[in-house]
Amino acid sequence: MALLASSILIAAANAEVQASAAYLFARPGDFFGAAWDAIFGAYSSLFRGAIFDYQAEGIRRIRPITETMVAAVPLIFTGLGLAVGFRSGLFNIGAQGQVLIGAAAATWVGITFTLPAPIHLTLACLAAVVVGAAWAGIAGFLKARTGANEVIVTIMLNSVSLYLVSYLLTTSLLRQGGTRPISPAVADTATFPLLLGDGFRLHLGFIVALLAAAGVWWLMERSVLGFQFRAVGANQRAARTAGIRVNLVFVLVMLTAGGLAGLGGAAQILGTDKSLQAGSAGSIGFDAITVALLGRSKPLGTVMAALLFGALRAGSPLMQTSAGTPIDIVLVIQASIVLLIAAPVLVRELSLVHRIAQLFGYSVKESRA
Repeated sequence: MALLASSILIAAANAEVQASAAYLFARPGDFFGAAWDAIFGAYSSLFRGAIFDYQAEGIRRIRPITETMVAAVPLIFTGLGLAVGFRSGLFNIGAQGQVLIGAAAATWVGITFTLPAPIHLTLACLAAVVVGAAWAGIAGFLKARTGANEVIVTIMLNSVSLYLVSYLLTTSLLRQGGTRPISPAVADTATFPLLLGDGFRLHLGFIVALLAAAGVWWLMERSVLGFQFRAVGANQRAARTAGIRVNLVFVLVMLTAGGLAGLGGAAQILGTDKSLQAGSAGSIGFDAITVALLGRSKPLGTVMAALLFGALRAGSPLMQTSAGTPIDIVLVIQASIVLLIAAPVLVRELSLVHRIAQLFGYSVKESRA
């Protein structure tokens, strides 16, 4: 349905479609032909930019899918952290700040120390995990001790992290001799190694992200701690009656979520950007909310949703330059996905299967995980 809504907008924004609409009833074939060309051109360009560029030569044909993977890496890490929170009954809106503060920590380690490659990279990632966890832990601690709403606290912490990083970029993290708020490039020993050579940007962070997804699956599905997380998310009162320390779970969940989000920020700097700016986090933290929701807060679903959003990011520039489609259409697709997630009852009512079932006297009930 999101693609259908976007297709309508793609056709409506096309100049040839608008021109042929003036004589729609006289020559409907021109109108529908122009609409088809606009929609097909846009989505084929999106495919070429995100999956496989059949017009390129040699090994460069697979470059788009690697760009999709690169864009998905920070979304996987951050989405996994949010998914843990959602399944535990905590709605963490502060992933954006946790990503940014984790990126700052990784940058500081990457430009301050001189260490061998494996140790330097590991230390930078650990710094991002620790700082991101501590930042999110503030909300968890306040939730446990005072009952403060984690949504409000994490939203406020987003602003604090942005201003804090902006300050650091004008002082201790400012590139020497520069005036723009940008850090020096991290040392090569602190960056993720490339997996396919210099011609591609795909780095080891993608493999680490998949391992993190496997780790989160084990945590939530096979460990005692994960059972406690899920029990608190299902029913806090029953969990407390069963002897689970609910307040401690709040803190541990936020520490886990913040650590993963901080690792997402580290992946963005150490794998892609190499330097820190105030806008380095982009919209990773907010997009990851949609990724976690679209993935039903499950590790595999989160990875697949992150790849979808990575494909939209990777393919949208070519869609704009090659097909002339506004890049805002990608934002419309993302917004439509959010709307459909937020209104499952509406989707069910509008679905063709539901309508047909009603005609034959059947009731299609919404399934629950």
